[in-house]
Amino acid sequence: MFRPLRTFLVVAIAALILSGNANFAKAASFRQGMNAFARQDYPAAAHNFIPLAERGNASAQSYLGFMFETGRGVPQNYTEAAMWYRRAAEQGNGTAQYALGLLYDRGQGVPRDIVEASKWLNLATATAPRRSREARARIRDAVTAKMTRGEVAQARRLALEWVPIREQ
Repeated sequence: MFRPLRTFLVVAIAALILSGNANFAKAASFRQGMNAFARQDYPAAAHNFIPLAERGNASAQSYLGFMFETGRGVPQNYTEAAMWYRRAAEQGNGTAQYALGLLYDRGQGVPRDIVEASKWLNLATATAPRRSREARARIRDAVTAKMTRGEVAQARRLALEWVPIREQ
């Protein structure tokens, strides 16, 4: 009677240890990517971020979006940047939401769409840290100034209806 319970506990503990090691490895890889990024070794940063981003890590996706937008460590590609920003933005990453909103405003990598731009900039401003909220609000307001009342209302409705979707 105790043998099955003991076996179950051993298997459960082993699973926890293995999953903990996987999370530690992800954290170590992200930290390595951040360190490479900080020392401007962008190819090494991309090497660390790409597998994490493909597995749904929103922070790695946001960094990759920036790297593709600016051509750091990877070929400059606005379409690829928009794809990574969108994946991170849809998970609630405010930095990616802001960057994606700017891409929509400029029509880089995505069709120019002022309503989508405003939606993402609204979301990014709402969750921005205090030190960057005012700057994001100014950009959001500059985009909003180019919109009709109907477009503003539509963008606000889309932002209010938006719900984050986690990949991981």
